[in-house]
Amino acid sequence: MNSVINTIKLFRSNPTGSQINTTFSKILYFGLTSKVYVNISLVPCDFHRCRDWPPVPMTTVIPTIYSVICVLGILGNALAVYVLSCGNALTRTVANTFMLNLCVSDLLFLLTLPLWAAYYSWGYSWPFGRVACKICGALLNLNLYASIFFITCMSVDRYLAIVHPLLSQRSRDYERARIVCILVWVLAFACSSPHLAFRETYHLKEFDAVACVIFYPDDTWFLALSWVKIILAFLLPLLGISCCYWAIGKHLLAYRGSRILWTVAAVVIAFFICWFPFHCVTFLDLLSQNGWLDSCWVTWTITNLTPLTLCLGFSNSAINPVLYCFVGNHFRGRLGGLCKDLCACLEAGGDQHSQKRGSFSTSQTRIL
Repeated sequence: MNSVINTIKLFRSNPTGSQINTTFSKILYFGLTSKVYVNISLVPCDFHRCRDWPPVPMTTVIPTIYSVICVLGILGNALAVYVLSCGNALTRTVANTFMLNLCVSDLLFLLTLPLWAAYYSWGYSWPFGRVACKICGALLNLNLYASIFFITCMSVDRYLAIVHPLLSQRSRDYERARIVCILVWVLAFACSSPHLAFRETYHLKEFDAVACVIFYPDDTWFLALSWVKIILAFLLPLLGISCCYWAIGKHLLAYRGSRILWTVAAVVIAFFICWFPFHCVTFLDLLSQNGWLDSCWVTWTITNLTPLTLCLGFSNSAINPVLYCFVGNHFRGRLGGLCKDLCACLEAGGDQHSQKRGSFSTSQTRIL
């Protein structure tokens, strides 16, 4: 906490509008995603030297992007959860179990996006209290791990089902899939629990704002958790997903043709495009924190591109239902059946209402 206060005092002595906005966004933004700067004494020198690099207007750009992701993601994931949870015993497959848990993970996180959007639009001020700060921060990091773990599980399941359909019949069991899902949730919570413990609200008197940030005890915690995030939430899943879909693609190309490969390639490409930029910026931050990189473009990139690349990562929560649910014929068939049942119920309700109105009019005529 003292590092934040010292940085603000340093900038009060020479306050230019762009400097304060950039510094403040840097402090509070890294509280949302990764950290409050522990070794903050280096930051003023960078900003004095790099004052000609204009900051991105986060208070308008980020809330707009969050709002679009929130609306599209909640609609898609809520519809997917409804369809997957309304199935019978025949539809309780391993793939659907992983899909349902993935959609629940994304939906829980997307419900917190309006609060984060308000946080930015109100000038990096958190008015929702300490409990909401901890819960929203925990769901953000929980989804970061859980969604990627479930995507990896779905990739392995697809590999077994397509490449080894006969050998995997025993291992691809619904009860085993439920146990795997429980283990994934436990592992994701364990990976995100330090962020829950370190996240706090802090009143910045100089800016008259309450920040929702993470205070790490020292640099070691930040470096360790950043490496855990890069390795467990990106590199290892990307390696597993790529190997699975490479084998699937090779199998499909040899036996079924290449048209289905577009769907297979879309999964890997979407995962890579959504999360690779964010983890690249996180890696730059690690190098900068260790003193291996020190330049204006590094400082500007970490400060301004981290929130934008994280938005790209969040968009994966809105894309997942399309990639894993809506493109499937079985899912679309069940969705169409539920829509027909809903329309039939509405029509039946309308007919009953018309009959009641007709009988009421007839009784009035008789009375008159």
